Amino acid sequence: MSLSDAARTVRANAYAPYSNFKVGAAIRAASGEVFSGCNVENVAYPEGTCAEAGAIAAMVAAGQTQLTEVYVIADSPAPVPPCGGCRQKLMEFGQADTRVTLATTAGTEISYTLAELLPGAFASAHMDNT
Repeated sequence: MSLSDAARTVRANAYAPYSNFKVGAAIRAASGEVFSGCNVENVAYPEGTCAEAGAIAAMVAAGQTQLTEVYVIADSPAPVPPCGGCRQKLMEFGQADTRVTLATTAGTEISYTLAELLPGAFASAHMDNT
């Protein structure tokens, strides 16, 4: 299954009763396996958890820790970028040149590298003196 298909499919499962804004994400691990996630809202945390975080959690739960490609889709006028926290999580498991494609359900796509989405990312090397 393509990343686009996986993200579109999982987006339908998003739990977004407060915002009605469903997001799906799919990531390809270094093994080639595809993992997906959707946003999940709840009454105590109505902004919910992000689709990208769900896909990463699924990958890690499967014992994998490196991603090579990301695809995110939402029903919005323009492609929606990952939030700051998800950008950092994506960088943790990806590389600066990892491709992230953002899409709308209408078919608009735009692609970035993780370095373009998160310039100056915090990395483990920043803690070398501790």
